[in-house]
Amino acid sequence: MNRQLSQQEIDAVFQKLKGQEQGGGGRKEVPFDFRRPDRIAKSQLRAIHLLHEAFARNLASSLAAYLRAYLTVNLISVEQLSYGEFLEGLPSPSCIVSLSLRPYDGNALIEISPSLVFPILEIILGGKGKSSDNRKREITEIEQHLLDTLFRIILNDLREAWKSVALINFKIETIATEPQMVQILSPTEAVVAIAIEIRIGDAAGTLNVAIPAINIKMIGQKFEQQWMLRKTDPTEAEQDRMMALLRQSAVTLDARLVGPRLTVRDLLDLEVGDCLKFDYRLEKRVDCLVNGTNKFKGQVIDCSNKRSFIVEQLPPPPVRIPKLE
Repeated sequence: MNRQLSQQEIDAVFQKLKGQEQGGGGRKEVPFDFRRPDRIAKSQLRAIHLLHEAFARNLASSLAAYLRAYLTVNLISVEQLSYGEFLEGLPSPSCIVSLSLRPYDGNALIEISPSLVFPILEIILGGKGKSSDNRKREITEIEQHLLDTLFRIILNDLREAWKSVALINFKIETIATEPQMVQILSPTEAVVAIAIEIRIGDAAGTLNVAIPAINIKMIGQKFEQQWMLRKTDPTEAEQDRMMALLRQSAVTLDARLVGPRLTVRDLLDLEVGDCLKFDYRLEKRVDCLVNGTNKFKGQVIDCSNKRSFIVEQLPPPPVRIPKLE
């Protein structure tokens, strides 16, 4: 049936549609980036940051014992990148190790910059690792074999750091020198990139670790549990253990007599027999400093032919501010 709508009928249709749109104002729009569905939560990034801070501390001890050299290891950043962006930030050539993540599928990467690899090789071969030339060449097969122990140390500490979250068996699969030749993931897939700076004397370089975000999402619940455990208050047993460790530590005590200021001219004019007036009454208490902080007041006395300090006044207890309900 062919029939033309009147203007009143057309207006009625538009009014009805407008009323439906206004009636649906209670609905909430949830933004979602369909281009990056594999991104992980910020809480998991914080847990990964804490995890690799422990990894950096352990690695500093392990490498110092292996290389017999003083070095520092610092965690620089933990961020989410696409795999293509991660590869673009790597130098070429470099030392890139592909790792398996058993029992999980997929691979991770470890990259050690050349500015760090060659000084380490020099130390392994008996040198001091102070070579200042910037070598831009690929490492040879012989040099790769010399770095086997270094790789085992790094993977062992990485495995121990991840043990608190999940048991992951990091194993070397391949060693490459060109970043663009290591295509273990699609360039658009997300990875968690961990950057660690290592300094050995005058030499400094970065250790970069890339773990696919999809693998971290597989163990996401364990990350949340680990993060919640870290935020809980310490138990009484933990407090007693920390106090036992603190009781064995040493502090520096100084009994200090605070006197007037003296100009350098007067100080240089002092001679044997001169008397300095401190304007400090004999009965006034002397300050006792603990590690440079004023804690006690008392007097300096003689005890068994040794200078001693008798505590006459303790520091006031800390003021507790009541919480507002």
